[in-house]
Amino acid sequence: MGTYHLASQLAADYPLLNIFWTMLELFLWILWIFLLFKIITDIFRSHDLSGWGKAGWLVLVILLPLIGVIAYLIARGDSMHKRDLSQAQQTEAAVKAYIRDAATPEAGGPRTHVDDLAALADLHTRGLISDEEFQRAKDKLLV
Repeated sequence: MGTYHLASQLAADYPLLNIFWTMLELFLWILWIFLLFKIITDIFRSHDLSGWGKAGWLVLVILLPLIGVIAYLIARGDSMHKRDLSQAQQTEAAVKAYIRDAATPEAGGPRTHVDDLAALADLHTRGLISDEEFQRAKDKLLV
């Protein structure tokens, strides 16, 4: 009974508006941390900044965070989107190239089960083998 009384007393001492205010502060703090990390990563991946330029922006953002973040967004905010887009396009191209390389067999390399199944399906589609032969050959390949 004592625990319930303590919990209800704490709830009475912390009104609903204060709960909303605390949640808003927490949300804004998380948003601020996200923005700070986004800017720091943008500073490091920017190819048009020299080493001293990166060091200067980094010192400004770390030592005077509010002024540094606002100044960075004003000075380089438009190019942040371009760098994000460029990075996404490079990543997508790399993933597509990897998938294309992994999916295509090497010239003269060993045939895979997928190649054999595709050839078998082609023979079946063209009517060169019967349904029974197709099923038997497919079962043999998949075992």
